[in-house]
Parts: sequence; C-alpha cells; structure tokens
Amino acid sequence: MSEAKGGRGAQLKHTGLRPGWTTGACATAATTAAYTALLTGEFPDPVTITLPRGQTPAFALAAEELAAGHAMAAVVKDAGDDPDVTHGALIRSTVRLLPPGSGVVFRAGEGVGTITLPGLPLPVGEPAINPVPRQMMRDHVALVAGRHGATGDVEVTVSVDHGAEIARSTWNPRLGILGGLSILGTTGIVVPYSCSAWIDSIRRGVDVARAAGRTHVAGCTGSTSEKTVVTEYGLPEDALLDMGDFAGAVLKYVRRHPVDRLTICGGFAKLSKLAAGHLDLHSARSQVNKQFLADLAREGGAAAPLAAEVEQANTGLAALQLCTAAGVPLGDLVASRARDEALGVLRGAPVVVDVICIDRAGNVVGRSEPAGP
Repeated sequence: MSEAKGGRGAQLKHTGLRPGWTTGACATAATTAAYTALLTGEFPDPVTITLPRGQTPAFALAAEELAAGHAMAAVVKDAGDDPDVTHGALIRSTVRLLPPGSGVVFRAGEGVGTITLPGLPLPVGEPAINPVPRQMMRDHVALVAGRHGATGDVEVTVSVDHGAEIARSTWNPRLGILGGLSILGTTGIVVPYSCSAWIDSIRRGVDVARAAGRTHVAGCTGSTSEKTVVTEYGLPEDALLDMGDFAGAVLKYVRRHPVDRLTICGGFAKLSKLAAGHLDLHSARSQVNKQFLADLAREGGAAAPLAAEVEQANTGLAALQLCTAAGVPLGDLVASRARDEALGVLRGAPVVVDVICIDRAGNVVGRSEPAGP
C-alpha cells in the first residue's frame, strides 16, 4: 500500500511499529511443517504459509520431531513491537494420521486452554483454538494433502510451552478458558501499537479521508468490522479508520475536523463499553459492565429473571445470546446508547453518527439509527 493512501495498512506504516504474527499463524506454520514431515520424512524449514489476506510469511522451526505415527514442529511467536504476553512463546503442533473420513480433529495440548463456560465462539469442552486459526490449519492441511496424495484426515494437537503460566496474565481464567492460552487471530498478523503512535495514525487517517473528499468515514475496531462497513456502505479504503480501542481519539479529532457522517463499527462487547461511557476500549482499561447490560435489557422489555441472567453472564456475547433468544434487542440498545455517547463527545459538531455492533463472525447483531446535532 502506498504512503498516500489511507486505511489500516497506511496507519500501521505511519506508526513505524513492526507487526508480528498471531498464535494462530504460528500454529498453522507448525502444523504445515509437521504434516509435511509426516508424509515426506522431511520438515520444510523455513515453512511458508498463506494468511487470510494473502500475505505469505516464512517461519523458522525452533523444534521438530518425527516418530512412528506422528510428527511435531514448533515455532517461536514473534509479536513484533506489540507488548504481547505471548511474545517468545513456543507454539507446538503435533500431527497424527486418522482414518479416511475423519477430517481434521483439534486437540488442546499442554498450555492450550479448554472452553468451560458458554458465551465464547466455541462450544463448551472444545480446545480454545478459535475459528479462524482452525480454518487456516484446515486449509493448509488440505494443501499439503493435495501435494502428496494424502487424504488430509489428521489429529492436530496444539500446545504452548508454559502456556498455563502465561495464561494467568490474560483474561482466560475469568472467561472460563482453563488450562492455558487461546490460539487466536483473524488476519494472522499482530498489529502493534503505542498509544501515542496509534492515536497519531488515527488523526492522519481522518486527514487523508478529508483531503480525498470523503464525507463518510468509519471507525473500526479491527479487520472484521472493516469488512462489515465495506459490505454495508461500500466505503473505499481511505475512508476506513483503524480505531482499535481508541474510540475517544476518533471522536475528539472528528469533533475538531468534522466529516458529514461517522460510522462506528465493532464487536458487541467492545461497543458496550462505549455505550457505558468508556472511550478507551482496551481490556486492561475498561471492562464489560454486566449490570449496565442488565439495565439496558430491562429497558428493552426483559423480565427480572432474564435481567438477572444477563447480570451473571460469563461474557458480553453470552448476555447478547440470552437476550436474542428471548426477543430482547440488546444489540440495538447497545448500538443506540453508544451512538448517544459518541454524540456527547462530539459536542454538537456537524457530524451524523451511526453505530453497528457485530459478533465474532462479522454478523450484524445491533445497529442504531443515524443521528446528529
């Protein structure tokens, strides 16, 4: 992407920070190497994979083992310049052949957690290997199988050295993910930030959009929400602001440098924090307020027993699922309240605001009507 363009890529370039690789990308690389060795007797080193957006990084192997019936490969996670607790962790994948028709079966090895509570994107009892990393591994298993005439029916056990210890520094125990870390990532790339550099990049993104004559811009919390607003509104790349957790930075800068319309799009849980008045949506600095969600649910017609369930829900997503099942429009209520909070920060600036809440798969689960001063 050229320096003159806007959008997520230009913002990252502008920060001068080095991106890294997600645990999901590392697990995919390790799985690809292990399965290749299981079929050919040789480990590719470095091993190259294709990420969801088409990048083709190569990963050096830190450990490998080939034995009768299984192969193991390991990759050291490099988080770039991001202050990620998993930076330097050793991600291992052990691959075993299964009977034809078994498909790809995932197991949690040492240091990878297991889902024990509802409200996460995986069922209770499943390894904490998120949907996109699972699909990446399935895709690469299929590619390797196709090259070597195999069926692609394998058991993939992902483990992380010292993962249980590292996980104590994350929110996993509170979310009911026990025994270790989650294998995460939607793009394969860790986007680093320092607060000052990222806020400066947001301001630059607004400036680029205005200079290009864009009258409608979108502040997005990540790549999934970017796809949603492009689908919803057909916005060009230079109208997309990688807001991340810095909702306040977008709103305060747009207040001084207005555009006709601002769409804010992000995950339901994150935007529930904005709805509750938080302008920094990072998990270290603001939390999903279940009492607030329960109060909103009551406003939406929830009876006392449902409101009590919402207040005790494991995650924001679990609270949303409870309300959706009962016909209570909690997603729309959160979006509308978040819009009102945004308008409050804008202090009468001539900007129309709408908010879209999505789930982890990018499905729209709540939206507000556009409103302005």
